Amino acid sequence: MPTPNGATAARKRRRKAPWRDRQGRFSALKAAALALCLAPGATVAFWLVTGDLGGRPIKAALLWIGLWTVRFIMIALAVTPLATVLNWPRLLLLRRMAGVTAGAYALAHLTLYTVDQNLRLGLVAAEILHRFYLTIGFVALLGLAALTVTSTDAAVRRMGKGWGRLHLLAYPIGALALLHYFIQSKANVSEPVFLAGLYAWLMLWRLTPKAWRGSWALYPALALATAGAAAGIEFAWYALATGIDPWRVLAADETLRFGLRPAHWAGLAALALLLPALARRPRRRREPGGFARGLTPAEGE
Repeated sequence: MPTPNGATAARKRRRKAPWRDRQGRFSALKAAALALCLAPGATVAFWLVTGDLGGRPIKAALLWIGLWTVRFIMIALAVTPLATVLNWPRLLLLRRMAGVTAGAYALAHLTLYTVDQNLRLGLVAAEILHRFYLTIGFVALLGLAALTVTSTDAAVRRMGKGWGRLHLLAYPIGALALLHYFIQSKANVSEPVFLAGLYAWLMLWRLTPKAWRGSWALYPALALATAGAAAGIEFAWYALATGIDPWRVLAADETLRFGLRPAHWAGLAALALLLPALARRPRRRREPGGFARGLTPAEGE
């Protein structure tokens, strides 16, 4: 028969399982989110095993994992705004999971890069020091590592207000990860531009006074700003980093003759949030500090 201390420890371990809520009960929401977090890595591993990644499979795998690292950083940053816009406080339970997933994928990305360099650690270190896009990627990785290891209830209690200040690093980390992605992508920057537009929306939403966030009129304005920011970033990239005429790129963004451009898609994605903003029900009661009842800061803001 387990001792009282043993039973308490077992309950704590059950509560820590990523598919359980804070009361130790199975959570379909968290289980589904965990499966979605694992799916990209499992898919890339399957492609590696089946030989579906071309002539340089490790290189292809590290690019795919790097792409998903950036995506999960953006997802982690999007959880709080989406929980507010959708009036779904339980969504905040997934912020920690998305952030930890981004950290794990970033580590896997570096590991695959090391394998691609035939495990020559000295060469890997030299490349990180001398190649700017690798340097900023490594800095982003270090920041993600710091956020990942402190994404626990114990860290929140131990660090107090310092925890919140440390986790503000998520915003510059997102910018560094996007810059790394832009440089790595070179001339074809359609997805980096789209993600940069969404990042602009996330930052603008956070800068918006809280009293305005309940107004439906805010969201069309943010959608226009998102599309404009994405187009401006794309223009700046082509002007500063390539030999392609940025004015021709901007002209393409001002018309639909060539189909929807990344800036258009970013604006439409932002505009989609108008619908839940219009239909939003009155908010549930929240505890002091702005967190949904039953959530810790590590799972919330």
